[in-house]
Amino acid sequence: MFFIDTSRNGKPVYDPIVNQSLDNFLINDLRLKGHGLIMYINSPCVIIGANQNAYTEVNLDYMNKNGIKLVRRTGGGGAVYHDFGNIIFENIVVDESTRFGDFQYYADPIVHALEEMGLENVEMKGKNDVSVEGHKISGMSMVAGKDSIAAGGTLLYDLDHEQANNVLTPDQEKLKAKGVKSVNKRILNIKDLLPSKYQSLSTQEFKEELLLKIFDVDSFDKIEKYTLTEDDWKVIDSRIAEKFGTDAWNYGKNPGYDYYVSKYFNNIGTIAFNYNIDEQHIITDFKTYGDINYPDLTDLNNEMLGTAMKKEDLIEAFENINYQRFLGEVQVGELADLILNQ
Repeated sequence: MFFIDTSRNGKPVYDPIVNQSLDNFLINDLRLKGHGLIMYINSPCVIIGANQNAYTEVNLDYMNKNGIKLVRRTGGGGAVYHDFGNIIFENIVVDESTRFGDFQYYADPIVHALEEMGLENVEMKGKNDVSVEGHKISGMSMVAGKDSIAAGGTLLYDLDHEQANNVLTPDQEKLKAKGVKSVNKRILNIKDLLPSKYQSLSTQEFKEELLLKIFDVDSFDKIEKYTLTEDDWKVIDSRIAEKFGTDAWNYGKNPGYDYYVSKYFNNIGTIAFNYNIDEQHIITDFKTYGDINYPDLTDLNNEMLGTAMKKEDLIEAFENINYQRFLGEVQVGELADLILNQ
């Protein structure tokens, strides 16, 4: 494994729109062969998954009033709040995609480094969370490119949980399924769990110490690394101008269809459907949202158009499109029942 230095002109980049676009550039444009790792810190923002509806996931009014950016990632997963007390890591793997979906594998270097720093009982919980004694300290997501994977997540070192609670509007069914009553009861800061000798570290200092443990060296200079060049940054800047910095990408369009149903499925995540039906109870518009890692749900949405609001017809439509490649190992009858609100 090697480190990919994403600083610019020798200085760290804190702009979340820039940082969130890096994985796309690294797996689709630069494509450094092997297993790379990036690690950075964002200014206050909310990151939402590629298939989430921004208008239902976050408090946009609060964000606008407090200067908190909304940024959409290219991978799936849920909405998370980032600030200067949060670290983001991503494994960038090129010419190897057989471990897509294996969150444990890509979390292991982080888990082992935290254990070396004295954190106990670190483990994967559910589909994509890293926890300590049942308290979430990291949530992960993953996106695939051509024979490549970007797999990473957050590390809640010294996050402002009160601000996070004000910004996010979590799915209460998801919290209930995880046995908690609020976001604040479920997540903890790593800083409070570490031995006292690490608790005085700033977020940047903790990040540097973590990297030394991951690469098993005593100096940052000894880590094998690639530093982004000015030519690299020109491409990144163009991608941001064309897509990743636009409201069309980050906010998306809220279709505002008449019917909206949502359910949390264990080990899958939240799946939501927003749709319209005509007087004959035929689906005329359909949009899928949720903590879904599949990058493009267009085929699934199109397959549901023209389907009658009958359980057997809905099941047939889902099976025709091989729904599990989009939504995972959820029972098709449960999806039909969700649409029928049963």
